[in-house]
This record gives sequence, C-alpha cells and structure tokens, in this order.
Amino acid sequence: MNKYGISKLSISLTMITLLAAAGVAAPAHAEDVLINRVQQEKGMDLPARGMSMDQVEKKYGAPQRKLTPRGGDSAKHPVINRWDYSNFIVYFENSHVIHAVLNTPAGNNTNPSSAN
Repeated sequence: MNKYGISKLSISLTMITLLAAAGVAAPAHAEDVLINRVQQEKGMDLPARGMSMDQVEKKYGAPQRKLTPRGGDSAKHPVINRWDYSNFIVYFENSHVIHAVLNTPAGNNTNPSSAN
C-alpha cells in the first residue's frame, strides 16, 4: 500500500480498466466508418459480382493499374487479380468479379505498389 492506502493491485486494475475502455471506443468508430463506406458503395455503380474482366473493361474502361495476379498454386488458392480505378478497386477470382470496393484514403488500399 502507498501513503494513500491504495494497493498496487488496485492501481493495476484501474489501469487495465482504463485501457480496456479506451480500446472499446476505437472499434465503435471503425464500425461507423465501415457502415458509412458500405452505404456509399451501395449508391455507386460498381462492377457487379460475376462480371467478366472483358465486361468490366468494356463498361468502366481500362483500369489505372492492374496488379500482378496472386495465388493459383492450388484449387484452394485460385488466381486473384486486382484492378485499380480512380474511385474503386475490383477483385477478380480467375476472370470474374468477386468484389468491388471504394478506393478511399482511409483504407489501406491507396498505395498498393508494395504488393506488386
């Protein structure tokens, strides 16, 4: 106990509680950002799941960048391609769209050069 009658265990528990409370606030904010991003994507004309690469390029034009394909080493790891457009990114499994997302500065998708 210190001169105020507070034990080290009590101080430790208080610190853990404060750190845990701080950690709860961050995911809540991240969830809000994600919800806003999903709502924004719904209002946009993004490539639809199942579209072929040819269909995407015909409708949206040539991408700014086509990243080097990844995977393809087994049936469980199909070839994944990523095409970057100015406002969105398209992911393909083999040659068909599996997902399209907004390209936002808040995401980790703004500087993919290290992934090439």
